[in-house]
Amino acid sequence: MAKAVLTISSKNYGAWALRGWLMARLAGLEFTEKVIPPDDPAMKAEMLLLSSSMLVPSLDHNGVKVWDTLAIGEYLNEIKPRAGLLPADIKARAHCRAICGEMHSGFSALRDALPMNIKGHYANFKIWSRAQSDIERVLAIWKECLAKYGGPFLFGKQPCIADAMYAPVVTRFLSYDVALDKASAGYCKRVMELPAMTEWVAAALKEPDEIDELDAEF
Repeated sequence: MAKAVLTISSKNYGAWALRGWLMARLAGLEFTEKVIPPDDPAMKAEMLLLSSSMLVPSLDHNGVKVWDTLAIGEYLNEIKPRAGLLPADIKARAHCRAICGEMHSGFSALRDALPMNIKGHYANFKIWSRAQSDIERVLAIWKECLAKYGGPFLFGKQPCIADAMYAPVVTRFLSYDVALDKASAGYCKRVMELPAMTEWVAAALKEPDEIDELDAEF
């Protein structure tokens, strides 16, 4: 029986849930999922039992509770060091943490204008200027990392915490037909082809078509 429980929300809309879940998959952690349906009126009350900030995901492992996505990634790196969730080189590791932190605290215009919706597809979607600035910054980060560390993922041959942090953005770019350069388009394709991402998307496609919006950030 798995000793870890990962609490998540919608797989179609849950950007933060995807980040934590993908980190756990990349780490090779055995876990069971506890899914809080986004349309469940008891969701907020249940979330308050997990975190005063009402954020998902939340990881419960061997008596340790971690509810911030970056904290989950750091914890997983400590208990599964051979998984390579963080780069071995100190300079690359610092760089990785910096771009993860930037995603964690920034890009609010992108989040607002292009909410995660894996089942949706919006051709010729009009992107407003602030969101476009966020998109350009994300693409600059990707191109710098791919060029500096040789790909195929942001910090080399295997996916790491950074790829998990930017995975929801990959789904957004595909859902909203964001114009991509060749390197960025190739990166998006590689992320979506990860077995864990294939699993996540398959589950997202099975969710109900209509879910009431909640005043909570997933």
